[in-house]
Amino acid sequence: MSNDDIILKVEHLSMKFGGLMAINDFSFEAKRGEITALIGPNGAGKTTVFNCITGFYKPTMGMITLRQKSGKEYLLERLPDHEITKTAKVARTFQNIRLFSGMTVLENLLVAQHNKLMKASGYTVLGLLGIGGYKAESKRAIEIAEHWLEMADLIDRADDPAGDLSYGAQRRLEIARAMCTEPEFLCLDEPAAGLNPSESLTLNKLLRSIRADSGTSIMLIEHDMSVVMEISDHVVVLEYGRKISDGTPDHVKNDPKVIAAYLGVEDEEVEEVIATVESLEGGENA
Repeated sequence: MSNDDIILKVEHLSMKFGGLMAINDFSFEAKRGEITALIGPNGAGKTTVFNCITGFYKPTMGMITLRQKSGKEYLLERLPDHEITKTAKVARTFQNIRLFSGMTVLENLLVAQHNKLMKASGYTVLGLLGIGGYKAESKRAIEIAEHWLEMADLIDRADDPAGDLSYGAQRRLEIARAMCTEPEFLCLDEPAAGLNPSESLTLNKLLRSIRADSGTSIMLIEHDMSVVMEISDHVVVLEYGRKISDGTPDHVKNDPKVIAAYLGVEDEEVEEVIATVESLEGGENA
């Protein structure tokens, strides 16, 4: 894999909280234009990795390099958190939905473009008066918002309060709002959490569309293995802050170390457990 193919490179990442080593010497690469899933049992350290990438935590050790399409590179661990979004073009969503429920669906997407609109106004009342470049930038902001509402299948709800949307629609709105910042790297923290099967299918369609139409690289934390295996190009598995597997979905789901981690048994017990399960299934089918 050449450097041009890599958008994110994490090298020897470690994160310590007091005496607890939450992430220990963790390294991986995310390829440009792919969906990379970060999975593992509860407490494996997945969200800590996300928080290091997006600037909420500064790692104890290690390097996190983001390489933009232009070839420009940023060491994310050295950037202030707001610069990771603004300059390095990294966006994220959270496990808990963080919409402005009293604002309309469209207004939520315009808020995501606040910095651009403020810059166009010259940080003065010129924006209120529609003077200078603000009017054109405002029109462009609405066009971007409407594009992502179409992509998220929410255009017919544009004028409704965001709080009136179903849970699944709110999840899609959060992703659409993140995309309004025009990121090169999108981090999604459990986007399928709480979704029913139909909503999960709609989410999968949206994520595939983002990858195909915008070229945005996606990294997600997810417990829903049907989502992970359906849409991911690359899967990285954490257990107790260490990487135990890294590869295609097929490689990872058949890796004995991954099976052991999810079953809560030692590696050498995996074959015995699988044999027992197969034996029981054979007895039920007899």
